[in-house]
Amino acid sequence: MTQQFSIKSFDDLTAVDVYHILKARLQVFVVEQQCPYQDLDDNDFDCWHLVAHRDEALMGYCRILPPAQSSRLPELGLLPRIGRVLVLPEHRGRGLAREVMIEAISYCHKNFGKKPIEISAQTYLIDFYSSLGFIAQGERYFEDGLEHITMVLMPVKKVKKSQGLGMQLLVFLLLALAIAFIVGLIYLMI
Repeated sequence: MTQQFSIKSFDDLTAVDVYHILKARLQVFVVEQQCPYQDLDDNDFDCWHLVAHRDEALMGYCRILPPAQSSRLPELGLLPRIGRVLVLPEHRGRGLAREVMIEAISYCHKNFGKKPIEISAQTYLIDFYSSLGFIAQGERYFEDGLEHITMVLMPVKKVKKSQGLGMQLLVFLLLALAIAFIVGLIYLMI
């Protein structure tokens, strides 16, 4: 049986949900990373909480913050953010973090439009987030004693059908010119 995903606002979380989310966040970000910090930052009330679970057991998690002015990238305007991404140790190595992020990105695009998405990534995860399309922005910085970097997933602009047809016509013309050139060379050599 594979995992399932649920996304709930803070008001829709049960006391048991909150307990399991906070237990997982403390296990990974405070105990495992040996980083005592204030996890409860008042942002949880405004977030959507994405949980990957099997039956009732939490396997992975992240929170999605609604669009707000980016303190590190104000030129991009109001950006949704994804944070507190985690997979519990016993569920790692199976691609669950990627699935959690894909679900979170999909939720952001569906609910906030195709706008950039910001994350504050621990630098050892740059390659992972880059593989999802995120691009590092600015300088590295320390947050709660751990090195981070701001990363942004820029929206992919769709090519209009007329632009696609124009590109196909251009490729066809270039191919026809190349064939004509080769035929001309062969004719001259005979």
